[in-house]
Amino acid sequence: MQLLYPEIKPYARHDLQVDDIHTLYIEESGDPDGLPVLFIHGGPGAGCSKHDRRFFDPDKFRIILYDQRGAGRSKPHAELENNTTAHLIDDIEKIRQHLGVEKWVIFGGSWGSTLGLLYAQSYPQYVSGMILRGIFLCRDEDLRWFYQYGAHQIFPDYWDDFQKPVPEHERDNMMNAYYQLLTGDNELAKMGAAKAWSLWEGRCATLRPCPDVVSSFSDAHMALSLARIEAHFFVNKSFIEPNQILNNMDKLEGIPGIIIHGRYDMVCPLENAHQLYKAWPDSELQIIRDAGHSSREPGIIDALTKATKAMALLLAGEGDQLS
Repeated sequence: MQLLYPEIKPYARHDLQVDDIHTLYIEESGDPDGLPVLFIHGGPGAGCSKHDRRFFDPDKFRIILYDQRGAGRSKPHAELENNTTAHLIDDIEKIRQHLGVEKWVIFGGSWGSTLGLLYAQSYPQYVSGMILRGIFLCRDEDLRWFYQYGAHQIFPDYWDDFQKPVPEHERDNMMNAYYQLLTGDNELAKMGAAKAWSLWEGRCATLRPCPDVVSSFSDAHMALSLARIEAHFFVNKSFIEPNQILNNMDKLEGIPGIIIHGRYDMVCPLENAHQLYKAWPDSELQIIRDAGHSSREPGIIDALTKATKAMALLLAGEGDQLS
């Protein structure tokens, strides 16, 4: 079983102003001359953590992490204005240009897989390979599954807590009800809704209970940005066309991809990954039998760290297959 690489610190940090409102936090670690890889975090709104550097061999990769608009250490925190999928795609390209990267590996999980795929479909010429985990295609059925009807049958006790901030007569549209709470003027109600929204996701993210994951989702700073930005995106259908990702998979022709997905992922069911795999001839799908959605589960860690090693070998011309 492959573990995370040892903890490392960034060798460079950047604050990149991308418009009149937003400034992005960016960091680089590992080998400045190594294979560039961009880590795209989930949510939207979750931000990166120090653990996210550790999926990559620091002797082989130039590891680039950043916090998307409104998330993590980017400013202003939890801001919704000028925060759409098109903005986020443009930001990735601005980061590439700012750092002088010719081509890079895209590494993303959950919403990070969504955004990574959308970026790659917009700029395939700058993507050398992709490693994606916990695939989220952002279709209407995917949002309904987790926020209206589906996952609540697996976690009815957690769902009871998720429903509490919402009046009973508004529970037929939970995303919209939460959006109203999270964008309203009542600061107490806003924070309570943020914690309930984030806790629902954290509790459902792992196959086995994981206090560390739940604790990170319960953090007030993360909960506010995660809940506000996710609700903002999801009530707007993530600012993409229906089935946009699958309909444009031909644009990724020739780009190798490794898809990693937990068999028992209740946040983004396995069908997301299976459909992506079928539409992407240059990909391989690894189904992790004893895992859910989180990148912190042992089986997912093992698969992701092995995938980064395999991708490095493939792109260096030292391997003829991904695994």
